[in-house]
Amino acid sequence: MSIWRVLLSIFFPPLAVLDKGCGSIVIVFLLTLCGWIPGVIAALVILNNPNR
Repeated sequence: MSIWRVLLSIFFPPLAVLDKGCGSIVIVFLLTLCGWIPGVIAALVILNNPNR
């Protein structure tokens, strides 16, 4: 995970998980609508997942 992905996930979480699939984008987008912090946490968890 690069520093640019981390910064992108902090400022606009759905854009950071753009290449992880449609489901990830929708989940992070909905969590970001509920609150900024849940969207950031979800984006960082998805980006940190070694299986994907």
